[in-house]
Amino acid sequence: METDMKTKELDTAFHDMLKDVYYAERQILKALPKMARAAKSEQLKEAFKTHREETEGQKERLEKVFELLGKRAQGKTCPAIDGIIEEGSEVMDEYKDSPALDAALLAAAQAVEHYEMARYGTLVAWARTLGMEDAAKLLAETLEEEKKTDGLLNDLAGAEVNQSALAAA
Repeated sequence: METDMKTKELDTAFHDMLKDVYYAERQILKALPKMARAAKSEQLKEAFKTHREETEGQKERLEKVFELLGKRAQGKTCPAIDGIIEEGSEVMDEYKDSPALDAALLAAAQAVEHYEMARYGTLVAWARTLGMEDAAKLLAETLEEEKKTDGLLNDLAGAEVNQSALAAA
């Protein structure tokens, strides 16, 4: 009896976090074009555009996971991602004319990636614990994309963006 209660509680937490991340992906889809327009570096603009396309696929994968659960794909307001995206908006305003704009935008984008990696990592672990291998595979695919994007952003920061911000100062 106790095991059933724990499974149900974890199942509920899994579904809640899935709604959370679905909301987050939809908010990110709205924010990325704005970030791409604000960026001065062509490489950073391209990175934001590419990640928007990836995010579209991630949203579709989440919809498949909802389908596997027999649930309607729906988001649940997530104050964490709202705050991270708001911070990104503030960066665009505060650093609009600054040589550090791209570095600040990149930092905001990495905050989003780290949020997503944390959420997807948890969802993959919970899906496996709950015996949802198909869901775990879909979520793990997205987790790997998020890690790859974070790595690309790190490389871009080191290779171009941070140096440009310093050189122009």
